[in-house]
Amino acid sequence: MSSFRRALRSKLSLFSSISTSISHPIATTRPLSSLLPYSQNASFCSRPRQNNKEGSTIDLNQYPSDNIRNFSIIAHVDHGKSTLADRLLELTGTIRKGHGQPQYLDKLQVERERGITVKAQTATMFHRHKFLGSDTNFLLNLIDTPGHVDFSYEVSRSLAACQGALLVVDAAQGVQAQTVANFYLAFESNLAIIPVINKIDQPTADPDRVKAQLKSMFDLDPSDALLTSAKTGHGLEQVLPAVIDRIPPPPGRSTSPLRMLLLDSYYDEYKGVICHVAIVDGALHKGDKICSAATGQSYEVSDVGIMHPELVTTGILLAGQVGYIVSGMRSTKEARVGDTLHHTRTVIHPLPGFKPAKHMVFSGLYPADGSDFEALNHAIERLTCNDASVSVTKESSTALGLGFRCGFLGLLHMDVFHQRLEQEHGAHVISTVPTVPYIFEYSNGSKLQVQNPAALPSNPKYQLVACREPTVIATIIIPSDYVGPVITLCAERRGEQLEYSFIDSQRAFMKYRMPLREIVVDFYNELKSITSGYASFDYEDSEYQASDLVKLDILLNGQPVDAMATIVHKSKALRVGRELVEKLKKFIDRQMFEIIIQAAIGSKVIARETLSAMRKNVLAKCYGGDVTRKRKLLEKQKEGKKRMKRVGSVDIPQEAFHELLKVS
Repeated sequence: MSSFRRALRSKLSLFSSISTSISHPIATTRPLSSLLPYSQNASFCSRPRQNNKEGSTIDLNQYPSDNIRNFSIIAHVDHGKSTLADRLLELTGTIRKGHGQPQYLDKLQVERERGITVKAQTATMFHRHKFLGSDTNFLLNLIDTPGHVDFSYEVSRSLAACQGALLVVDAAQGVQAQTVANFYLAFESNLAIIPVINKIDQPTADPDRVKAQLKSMFDLDPSDALLTSAKTGHGLEQVLPAVIDRIPPPPGRSTSPLRMLLLDSYYDEYKGVICHVAIVDGALHKGDKICSAATGQSYEVSDVGIMHPELVTTGILLAGQVGYIVSGMRSTKEARVGDTLHHTRTVIHPLPGFKPAKHMVFSGLYPADGSDFEALNHAIERLTCNDASVSVTKESSTALGLGFRCGFLGLLHMDVFHQRLEQEHGAHVISTVPTVPYIFEYSNGSKLQVQNPAALPSNPKYQLVACREPTVIATIIIPSDYVGPVITLCAERRGEQLEYSFIDSQRAFMKYRMPLREIVVDFYNELKSITSGYASFDYEDSEYQASDLVKLDILLNGQPVDAMATIVHKSKALRVGRELVEKLKKFIDRQMFEIIIQAAIGSKVIARETLSAMRKNVLAKCYGGDVTRKRKLLEKQKEGKKRMKRVGSVDIPQEAFHELLKVS
């Protein structure tokens, strides 16, 4: 009993010491943020934080549409867009100078690891400028866009909310392929374009040559170009005045009925779907009831504000402004990018929206563990809310079970999507060989569009009349020393030359029509390799063209593996078949029975490899004796292996699927 009292007394003394430390005045002065882990207290977490305290000091009513400028930064990849955005945010006091986090608007982990921008990010800035003879406060909405060709859909969506664009060009590298593509995207949207020649501090910078390129290719006045270095800060003081003076204000009117364009959305665990919107006409207040023009569903706005650059509640958004709303959407399918949102009980004309994304690459996604299908379904649903350019349909495979057939804008887009699935949602997936959509025509007049090669019958009922494959118009800009090897590479990939000219004495401009399948896997890597990394490449979709295509099946012990079926050009079928079976032999584990790996076109086998069985020495216990005894043991082993071969299954590791991506 005394031991029980001693234990009780020690617990009471411990409790009293804890309560004393809690009630101590010093303990109450420590901020809660100091007790949080660093990842929760950091300002650059992947999920934007809300700052109600700062939002209470921002009055958007003092910024009429004439004092608003919406602009984006467009450029080729790695020309300094995100660094320039950092400097502009620092100049306007939106973020603290020397905040220690370069590329502040690149919030995703995949963006930081790869050093590229994947998602367009918006930030609202406030700047005082002398305009029309008096000092005026301006509200500037900056959108930092991706530079890679696979994310041009993000760029086109961003430009819909802008009236102007900063066209950033590297002073050393000059105009490159994606510079050309982004310029024409902005030009077709009737935006005011301000050329910015960046990185003038580099030893190899040649601004005069870049000005000549801008004049010859885009007919831009060289005197309009701004010379800057986002790294050192040189010339940045002229960027924002140029934005205010050269870019027109948004054309909307606050007195008109509300119309706002849904630009982007992402899912928040606590708030549901958070939508990024551009107010075209009218005004939006917290508590308003709004309706979707696409679905007809109604919502009540529970929160509204701006990105400054984190979420800041303002309670109101006026015409011409870009911000966010929280409206209680719980399903990601309700937030349709390009949709028009308006007040309930009002009749409006919907905004044009966006052109639907054209999917260039299709791939199957399957859970590594078949029991994780529902978890993968949930993860894909959440991620497609943040990436509206991915198409998803359910499918099943005899080899891999239930999965999804996903459409992507390119191979990098597919890789980034897979990486985000693993990092943000913890999903482990198996991806099949990427394919492109084909059209097959039969003698009975029917047409079959094939996105999954397994859906194409190997021995069709009707005779095949024609095959069509998608093509692209490829733009290649290279140093003139590498013209010969690039022409050879394009010829090997069945390219047809459309245009060949020189930008200046050092750079060549080439256009080719090429089959999409030939560039979708490793063309860009090979192009970079043979040009020592100096080539730039861009493409846009073109029409379908007739081609001699065949379906190549992979058989394991006579059974086709539908997840490894592919469609290739007939002239390359033999080489591709041999490479596939050789690679599979390296990655499939040996079994207790023999595995026969074959590549076949229809019923004709064009390549074969045999993976020998692991064999136990059943004669080890025979020390002499009659030979019939040894034969009996060997025959018994042979029968057992035949039985295992009939009932045994072969597991194909994920590494084998990755290696198949490298076979073109």
